[in-house]
Amino acid sequence: MTFDNKTIWITGASSGIGKALSIALSKYNCNLIISARRLEALEKVKGMCAHPERVFILGFDLAETNIMQQHAKTAISAFGRVDMLINNGGISQRSPIIETSIDVDRKLMEVDYLGTVALSKALLPHFIANQSGHFVVVSSLMGKFSSPYRSAYCGAKHALHGFFDALRLEHDKDQVRVTLICPGFVNTNIARNALTADGSAQARQDSKTEKGLEVKVFVNKMIKAIKKEKFEAYIGQTETLGVYVKRLSPRLIHWLVKRSAVR
Repeated sequence: MTFDNKTIWITGASSGIGKALSIALSKYNCNLIISARRLEALEKVKGMCAHPERVFILGFDLAETNIMQQHAKTAISAFGRVDMLINNGGISQRSPIIETSIDVDRKLMEVDYLGTVALSKALLPHFIANQSGHFVVVSSLMGKFSSPYRSAYCGAKHALHGFFDALRLEHDKDQVRVTLICPGFVNTNIARNALTADGSAQARQDSKTEKGLEVKVFVNKMIKAIKKEKFEAYIGQTETLGVYVKRLSPRLIHWLVKRSAVR
């Protein structure tokens, strides 16, 4: 597939992967809808795009699942249609299970899982009517195997795989495609913004995250995976091998992750 004359909607576009992806895709012959909570940050991203006149800002909070139908209508009206939704918005978590408030687990599920699902379900009838559409979901390697101190994050990302695998099966007949992007460590602010046991931000960088892929490198690989309409893409460094190790032996991946430095 190509991005030519397509309208692409990106959530979590105010920083990190979403920001870099918006800037990269703006160089193609396509329209962009960029979403996040922070309107001022979205305005800055729009100004950094190659063709800001083809960028529409739609601000909202993924946790507000009851108004996703209205957001979908607004997005469709911006350029007349939406061809691709890149579900990139979300938050992470860093804390031991025993110390983590259930409110943190609930927050991760509300934003990372239910927010993404609600927005996708709101747009799905539009894709079916057009007999065309592409959901791109930024999951994580943590959606394929787990890690200590990320229990709520792992749970939400695993849930995304279950839902979108089912959506792909149900709507293959409607020419609706699904690509799950599974990043490893990417050098963004995701660790700094991650919720800790009481719901406050960690406010510091993880060493593994800091040593991860540069965001521009990651985005280039992500764009290639989207163009190929891959079902799943694992993008990172040696940590991506964990997906294949788990297939071989769940006990072995348990042992390897337990021995690795994950904070």
